[in-house]
Amino acid sequence: MILGVGADLTDIRRIQRSLDRFGDRFRQRCFTGLERARSERKPEPAWSYAKRFSAKEACAKALGTGMRSDVYWRDMGVVNLPSGQPTLALTGNAAAHLERMTPPGHRAQIHLTLSDEHPYALAFVVIEALPMA
Repeated sequence: MILGVGADLTDIRRIQRSLDRFGDRFRQRCFTGLERARSERKPEPAWSYAKRFSAKEACAKALGTGMRSDVYWRDMGVVNLPSGQPTLALTGNAAAHLERMTPPGHRAQIHLTLSDEHPYALAFVVIEALPMA
């Protein structure tokens, strides 16, 4: 059963301007340590940050909270499964909200796809409830 769907399109140039203007303050406020480490290894860090920023916005939409209701940027982090497939790890209030919206006897699974085509980064999130076996 689908619990939520969210999509977001982010302008990579806007993220680059934020990185240029606010630097570490922007990175620390919006991204987890893992996301920062992964993005900073890329030849074009702004592209990686933009995809992750978009993923967080899309996730907040799929949760039904938007970027409020005590759901914060670092409560949602893009991580990769062993296969390399991206997904989101939720902590704090985002994780608590996901737990509340998941029906009893089910577990939530977050599906994430990311793409970029300069100057845009795209993320699409589907939150699914799967019956526990």
